[in-house]
Amino acid sequence: MQKSRYKNLPPKKHFLNKLFINLLIVLVLITVSLGIGMWGYHYYMHLGFADSLINASMILSGMGPVDHADTDGAKIFASFYAIYSGVAFISSMAFLFVPIVHRFLHKMHLEIEND
Repeated sequence: MQKSRYKNLPPKKHFLNKLFINLLIVLVLITVSLGIGMWGYHYYMHLGFADSLINASMILSGMGPVDHADTDGAKIFASFYAIYSGVAFISSMAFLFVPIVHRFLHKMHLEIEND
């Protein structure tokens, strides 16, 4: 049986640091995504700040738009933003859970190796 590179599970502080860094990256990605959506809804649909925010938030969370797109430009933006938002949200949630899953798998590997 092959020996593991690690004798023990990395310290909890290391895990929490990785989790915090991933959380910051996810927050930046979500914030940038909201900003793109707000700009697009403001520019193409001529919505105010609050209406642009709610539309971008609803699309990013997968709930759907609040206001109806009337122009072709608004429809094209809304469709591409919806596709981008779906990928961005799922990817960011996966990225957030990477340290948790990695630690769990590492712990399971150590338990199996010790048996």
